[in-house]
Amino acid sequence: MNADAAQTIAMLDALPVKGRAPKTEYSRDEFGPAWTDDVDVELGSNSCDTRNDILKRDLTNTVFNDGGKRCTVQSGTLVNDPYTGKTINFVRGKDTSSAIQIEHVVALSDAWQKGAQQLSERQRRNFANDPLNLIAVDGPANMAKGDGDAATWLPPNKAYRCTYVTKQVQVKAKYNLWVTQAEKDAIAQVLGSCGENGAAVPAPVNGGQASPAAPAPAPQTQAEAPIPAPAPAPAPMVAPEPAPSSGVSFGSCKEARAAGAAPLRRGEPGYSSKLDRDGDGVACE
Repeated sequence: MNADAAQTIAMLDALPVKGRAPKTEYSRDEFGPAWTDDVDVELGSNSCDTRNDILKRDLTNTVFNDGGKRCTVQSGTLVNDPYTGKTINFVRGKDTSSAIQIEHVVALSDAWQKGAQQLSERQRRNFANDPLNLIAVDGPANMAKGDGDAATWLPPNKAYRCTYVTKQVQVKAKYNLWVTQAEKDAIAQVLGSCGENGAAVPAPVNGGQASPAAPAPAPQTQAEAPIPAPAPAPAPMVAPEPAPSSGVSFGSCKEARAAGAAPLRRGEPGYSSKLDRDGDGVACE
């Protein structure tokens, strides 16, 4: 375990451990308007929306379509996507924007069930737009995660897992959120396998002996021994997502706003691609 991982373990140990709070009152609106610039965090109040701020930060070869303002990213390249390790080209458009999505490392729904209900509206708005909690990632991988925590989902790209869980701990500490016991155990397992370069250390092979090409490992305590990625938490620990109501639909964003349902995220009742003009997964923003 490297020094950074040990420091994160100490931060993790300081987080409260509790069960999930009810999700019944959760909605995206509890965290303010999607990608608002009116926040008190890094990159806030800079006249550019949060989604484009993160695209500018994480993409290379960016091209803008708003002239000198340089806010709206028209195209760019995500090199070494954190979740898959792939290189992904981004082109803004209804059918192409969703290839790269802006991910909340600690999902909004997960935060709601672990303390965010007790935050002020302004604090929740800051949380939803805090660059510490946001990264540009592969769209399908982001959708596969949903609102899972570390006990139920980890990035397929194992080299990013140490960074991923470290960010989760930092965000939860900053906003006074808690973790479940299964989540804490899963994070500790990942951090226990973080090598000096910050990447996950491969598990021993050949009946527990290190690979001949690798340096002989130093004696390790049980807590520091390399272990595989955590298994999914038992079903009772995770509140199931409510099934979308198939009868909910809106003919226009005006109807959605009148019903108090906007903005609509992909996968939520009433979401339709025809209402998602830029194809970023959020309709009627």
